Amino acid sequence: MRKLIVLFAALLTCFWAASAFSAPPTSFSQAKRLLEKHIYPSEEYRETFYCGCSYNGEKQVDADSCGYEPRKNAKRGKRIEWEHIVPASRFGKTRACWTEGDPACTTKKGKAYKGRRCCSKVDEEFKRMEADLHNLVPAVGELNGDRSNFRLAVIEGEDRTYGACDFEIDRERKVAEPMAETRGDIARIYLYMQETYGMPLTETEVEMFNQWMVEDPVSEEEQLRDTRILEIQGNTNPLISVGF
Repeated sequence: MRKLIVLFAALLTCFWAASAFSAPPTSFSQAKRLLEKHIYPSEEYRETFYCGCSYNGEKQVDADSCGYEPRKNAKRGKRIEWEHIVPASRFGKTRACWTEGDPACTTKKGKAYKGRRCCSKVDEEFKRMEADLHNLVPAVGELNGDRSNFRLAVIEGEDRTYGACDFEIDRERKVAEPMAETRGDIARIYLYMQETYGMPLTETEVEMFNQWMVEDPVSEEEQLRDTRILEIQGNTNPLISVGF
């Protein structure tokens, strides 16, 4: 208990210091630059979220470090990409800019567009959600593409299609299964997005995420990442920062 109190006090002090000069990134492109420079700045932090592969400063994946084997797209599998744990479509598809577009969402040739591209241009709240560092992690590019906007859950009797990488996809059901070591991290991110932005979750999801948090408690690495995000973005994920 004393350790938690000391940690909370230290994080609170960091919060007031960070909030004095930090501001959330205002675009996805800015968020990616901050992730590369400040959240995953050196070799000790550079590990892909889903497979645990090492990668270098040029974002090249070391497949031998994790036993990853490409399923289909070897070219995309050589690089990391920035993955939204909660897909942009999940928090964007109910917004008017996503479903209807906006007068400002018109190409130079006069063609109207909508969806993520439009929301990223005109919707300030969407831009904050899209750029929230708490929801962004490095992932092998092929896995980022294969996961798409599928929901995350446990798949029974799945086939292993990425070598030793413990990540499976049921394309018919549009479900992806992450390795057990990341499930608590995922749960805390989903619940953070729910609390911070009012993003609805189903009762089934809340029950599953609560179970995942029990099975995969907060790690020291997760807390250190949260502290680095605090320093840049000015806020923490309370489910991580107080050690639940």
